[in-house]
Amino acid sequence: MTVSCPKITRAQLETQCAQIGLSPGDMVMAHASLRCVGEILGGPDVLIDAILQAIGADGTLMVYVGCQLPFDDVGRGIFDRDAEAFILENCPTFDPTTARASRDFGALSELFRTRPGVVCSGNPGCRMAASGARADWLTQNHPLNYGLGENSPLERLCQAKGKVLLLGSDPDAVTLLHYAEALAPIPDKKKVHIKARLLVAGERTWVDIEEFNSSTGIRDWKDRFFADIVQLFLSQSLGVSGTIGNATAHLLDANRLVEFAIPIMVAEAKRLDESQI
Repeated sequence: MTVSCPKITRAQLETQCAQIGLSPGDMVMAHASLRCVGEILGGPDVLIDAILQAIGADGTLMVYVGCQLPFDDVGRGIFDRDAEAFILENCPTFDPTTARASRDFGALSELFRTRPGVVCSGNPGCRMAASGARADWLTQNHPLNYGLGENSPLERLCQAKGKVLLLGSDPDAVTLLHYAEALAPIPDKKKVHIKARLLVAGERTWVDIEEFNSSTGIRDWKDRFFADIVQLFLSQSLGVSGTIGNATAHLLDANRLVEFAIPIMVAEAKRLDESQI
């Protein structure tokens, strides 16, 4: 029996990262489908190594890791009353330094979270992991309320003139667009009120958290609304596209994407309101 040898090398990945526009000192938030990138000689950690090499010692890499069920799911309406009561009675305390990444975010999130030197923010569902020169600055003091909005790692990514890197990932899952939702001047945004068991001043405590609804959006957006925004952004040559491994890759300026998305969201919210009159 013969086994096919992975043909994607670190040298190839480093070259492709540079070609798409990653450069020393960059702060970048990465989303990746490892399946789309393909089999890498040395495994998927080599992809992370290549990105870190491209942005250099002064750069910073951030990945959305969140948490697994049910650390921040009481109050979201995904469990019935009996299940929520069971969780409230038995759920362990969330530890941002050791809790696994959300399985919904793909293998890269957990692979990255467990690398030496990676630090994580303290908001369970909105938890970000980062490595590099400004990792601590990105992740420190992550607000529990509205954890994808003001004062969040997403806002700091924009403040630092950062970038978003998509590696074969679904454009409908670009987390930064939740920050655009938080900023958009839209009335009656949908919110959720959840509970998370955290360690507060040495005590295990159920903490009430309020946030915009990131599961279905601040409004009843049409299906794949975020993907439409990203594709329109790319169609206007506002991002850089290329290939990394076997995956189609896009590098997006974080501030430009947020500024581009907000008026689209405002217009769509107005259209939804008018359709209900």
